[in-house]
Amino acid sequence: MTTAAKETKAQRVERLKRAMNPWDGLEEIRRFAREGFLSIPPEWIGTYFRWWGVYTQGDGAGVTGGQGGEGRALQRFMVRIRIPNGMMSSNQLRAIADLTRRYANGIADLTVRQNIQLHWVTIESLPEVLDGLWRVGLNTTGACGDVVRNVTGCPVAGVDVDEIVDASPLVLEASRLLAGNADFYNLPRKFKISITGCRVWCPYPEINDVGLTALTRVVGGKPETGFSLRVAGGLSTEPYLGARLNAFVLWNQVLPVIQGIAELFRDSDVLREHRERARLKFLFLRHGWTADRFLGELQERIGFRLDPAAEEHPPDDVHRDHVGIHAQKQDGLSYVGAVVLRGRITADQMQSAADLAGRFAGGELRATNMQNLLVVNVPTMNADALAKELDAIGLKVGGSPFWRGTVACSGTEFCKLAITETKAFSRWLVEELEERLPGFDQQLKLHVTGCPNSCGQHWIADIGIEGKKIKALDGMVDAYYFCVG
Repeated sequence: MTTAAKETKAQRVERLKRAMNPWDGLEEIRRFAREGFLSIPPEWIGTYFRWWGVYTQGDGAGVTGGQGGEGRALQRFMVRIRIPNGMMSSNQLRAIADLTRRYANGIADLTVRQNIQLHWVTIESLPEVLDGLWRVGLNTTGACGDVVRNVTGCPVAGVDVDEIVDASPLVLEASRLLAGNADFYNLPRKFKISITGCRVWCPYPEINDVGLTALTRVVGGKPETGFSLRVAGGLSTEPYLGARLNAFVLWNQVLPVIQGIAELFRDSDVLREHRERARLKFLFLRHGWTADRFLGELQERIGFRLDPAAEEHPPDDVHRDHVGIHAQKQDGLSYVGAVVLRGRITADQMQSAADLAGRFAGGELRATNMQNLLVVNVPTMNADALAKELDAIGLKVGGSPFWRGTVACSGTEFCKLAITETKAFSRWLVEELEERLPGFDQQLKLHVTGCPNSCGQHWIADIGIEGKKIKALDGMVDAYYFCVG
């Protein structure tokens, strides 16, 4: 008698995805809200909720408090709000503040992908959170799960004095094309896109599955703007900087190219065999793909050839935090960038920032890839006054290099995969460094991540700190692995 092979984690997830498109399950979510947490089946808890930007929240002990590589969950949820290019209105941020105050214990986190995350949300209140976001033109669709995640871009797109082109319309179009699209609900794993027209590559295209960066070539004696294309970037336990393809992508080719790459990824069955090796980068790391092969497959998929790549000029090691007061390319206007230390922000701070953006400017805000918050299109005569008001609510327009440069993931406070706490540790670390090195004036990226998955992006920091555990006399204690340079 033969024993049936045990279903692997990858096989289980693939089976569940084939069985149902989670985006068709809104009425199920509403039923769970009526019937309570215990009515939720395991496939929703462990898989389907993620397509709605929803994860069960950890109990504070992290991965070491559970088993099977995941910590214990509370009957509460993290809800991630998708904000393409980080672009928000005062009305939208005010709505997020209200939902945070009513349903999320008054705190939220800005992420390195320009999202905002709520915590402590109950199943009973989840439909009200989703409905509240939809009313102001926001959603959580595809903020988690094996889908196209939030499409990121330069947070000062359209106002940056030095930008090559305002690429934010492409970010918004790509998001509309792919988020919630049933053709792309079942990818092998997460799929990250960055499109930027700036010169400093502030959304880090090198670590995205698709990274498009603007550049200019000369054709017939006239300048022509297009994009350089990198594919398969990613961090986690096996970091890989995206491979540059020999391609010059014109503006009207961007969406077909992105869709073509997403289709190649979707149809790569070899990537569905192992959850830990399912990202696009593993075509290069494990399956022998090269940039030339990828380009050939892409061109066959999209049905046209791309022009050869133009010479590009990657940015120097510049600071990309956008903090401070900066003149815009529009006469008489500035943008004001405030630090949200390690991304943690309160409902009251969001409410005040939204009100200040409306009072001193036109009510336009941006979330950044450094977990900070900007107000754009500020009449320059109002910029100093706005900066003082932001300082007064704890959102510093400036601060020490440690205050400005620190990024942190969720850590064990909320994440079931984390090994160590990060948010309080990061704040303590900043305060200690400010006290010990009061005259330090160099730009610094100090990133703290609570596990090897690198949600805090420690691999691309000047000082990257990865949480570990070591044995001590009184048991296991937090420890840290350092990456420098």
